Amino acid sequence: MTERTPDSETESGDVVRRDRFSGGPAREFLSSMDADRRIFAADVAVDRAHVVMLAEQGIIEADVAGEILDALDDIEAAGHGALPEGEDVHAAIETAVIERVGADGGKMHTARSRNDEVATCIRHRLREDLLDAAETTVALREALLEVAAEHTDTVMPGYTHLQPAQPTTAAHWLCSYEQAIARDTERLLDAYGRVNRSPLGAAAFAGTTFDIDRERTAELLGFESVVGNSMDASSTRDFLLESVSALAALATTLSGIAEDVVLFANRGFVELDDDYASTSSIMPQKKNPDTLELVRSTAGDAAAGVNGLLTTLKGLPRAYNRDLQNATPYAWETVDAVVEAADVVGGAISTAEWPEDALADAAGEGFSTATGVADLLAAHGLPFRTAHEVVAVASEKGADLQAVEAAAEEVLDEPLSEYVDPAAVEAALDPAESVASRDSVGGPAPAAVASHLDRATDGVDADATAVDERRTTLADAEDLLDDEVSEYV
Repeated sequence: MTERTPDSETESGDVVRRDRFSGGPAREFLSSMDADRRIFAADVAVDRAHVVMLAEQGIIEADVAGEILDALDDIEAAGHGALPEGEDVHAAIETAVIERVGADGGKMHTARSRNDEVATCIRHRLREDLLDAAETTVALREALLEVAAEHTDTVMPGYTHLQPAQPTTAAHWLCSYEQAIARDTERLLDAYGRVNRSPLGAAAFAGTTFDIDRERTAELLGFESVVGNSMDASSTRDFLLESVSALAALATTLSGIAEDVVLFANRGFVELDDDYASTSSIMPQKKNPDTLELVRSTAGDAAAGVNGLLTTLKGLPRAYNRDLQNATPYAWETVDAVVEAADVVGGAISTAEWPEDALADAAGEGFSTATGVADLLAAHGLPFRTAHEVVAVASEKGADLQAVEAAAEEVLDEPLSEYVDPAAVEAALDPAESVASRDSVGGPAPAAVASHLDRATDGVDADATAVDERRTTLADAEDLLDDEVSEYV
């Protein structure tokens, strides 16, 4: 029988599939090599940790471990593009190791399966992506707070149902989104905690007969713990769903900011920097908030990622199914799109100009201080519902003191002065005075916003520290793994 080599035309070079399953029209359909470029570095790290553990446990010889680890160094230096053909990056790397080491290179795959291997690689890489996303939210929150600190006295209109509602400040609006994004940061860090658990050692799904040390490989890879049940460890992708859901929530927050800024730009309430705007190919006078419109659409892409994952994962039997190969790209596409969108929003907000005069002029439109007048009447003894009726009648007559006085005569059969000093009503009708009076916790009054800024800044600092600590832990684990590898290479 003719000896076959990896270079034979009919041989795929994939040590997993061999001759029987190496050809045919479905090979390319089955391949995930291009998508696996994302986890190439993670796979090399997982291979190293597994080989070190196998050697420490006496499952493979130390000299063989050294040869395999040396080969992995060469493979990493050559990069993903230099890998031989393979159904996926895991098989291709194993093939490359065997090409360099010989048959003993196949000992690298002892006591594991591609099922637990790929699950570990995905988690290993996704940790970095989640930290990147969390770091981006921290930077965006810093940008929002910096601009807010400059505009605590910048009165602007506030809306409900897109109708003029009550006056507020630019700082209050900015802080409202900072607070929402703080929760997005929290969700991302929570997701990170559940991603950061190692499935390695679960093998195909039923564990292994070898005396492995799962906690050791988890330590070498910087995982906080292991996924206990081997069937769950190999098959679950709920960590992907949770991560993409957190990213979709962030994208929804970003979409809200984008929508507001698009509307504000339309009304002359904000002037975007040219770097975050565009013009028309035919209408030279146009300045369009194109970047924010694309940010707005990113929420749809992220929602599609969640729906795609849910649809792929629903109803899958235990344990591993090949459907899972198509689940992972939803995470990579979503995190890339959302992180980029968050960066754009931060840049757009940081460089925008807020025309204070235009905002102040619009702040009182639509009798937006009506609630403040009703609150004033209620504070002087009228039931709020009655005060509400007085101001509702006044709104049909105008938005000034005379209208309120006429409404009081009509509704109360008494002059307004019987209940409150008309000068106080005059003050309540002023948008700036109305804002200043709303000094409850979380309100738009400059003093209340200043207090919020202090608390929010502390929260940003705490989350920045949390991200840094997690990065340090991963870096320390990488150093530990390098040190252990050096004992064999």
